[in-house]
Amino acid sequence: MNAASPTPIHSRAVSAIVDLLGRERLMTLACNRPDGWPQATTVGYLNDGLNLYFIVARTSQKFANLQADSRASVAIRSESAGAGVGLSMAGRAIEVVDPEVVERLNRLVAERYPEVHVYCPSADAVAVLHFRPTVISAVGVTHGRSDAETFTVGEPEVGSVSHLF
Repeated sequence: MNAASPTPIHSRAVSAIVDLLGRERLMTLACNRPDGWPQATTVGYLNDGLNLYFIVARTSQKFANLQADSRASVAIRSESAGAGVGLSMAGRAIEVVDPEVVERLNRLVAERYPEVHVYCPSADAVAVLHFRPTVISAVGVTHGRSDAETFTVGEPEVGSVSHLF
C-alpha cells in the first residue's frame, strides 16, 4: 500500500500494532519548533491500545512546541521483533489534565513495569501527554525488501482523551 492512499485500519492490523507497542518502551517524537525546524527526541512511553502516553518537563522546548502546535509524529523500531520492523505515526499530542486519567495511567505503569512506581510525579515540573495517532504506517522487512502499509485511524477531537480499540 502506498502512503498516498492509506486505508482504514482493520482489527488484525490493530492487534499486531498494539502488540508491538506493548513490547517496546521508547519512541522518537517529532514536533514543530517555532522557527520551522523539526525537533525529534527520544522519550519513554506507555501504550493503552493505540494511544501513547509520555511525560515531558514543562520547561522543555518539546512541551512548548506541542502547546503551540499539537501535531506530532512518532517512530518506533521494534528491537524484539527483528530488524526492520517498526511503526511511523502521525497524530496529535494533548496534555492530560484529568487526575483520574493520570491515576489510571499510574496503575497501568505499575502493572506493566513493576520496577517503576509512578508515571507522573505529583510535582508540577512535568506534564503527561496523550498521543493519539490519525495515520499509522507499519513497516516490515521481508527478503531484504521494506514493505509498508499505511492506515488511517481518524482525526481526534481536540482536547479529547477517548480511547481507540
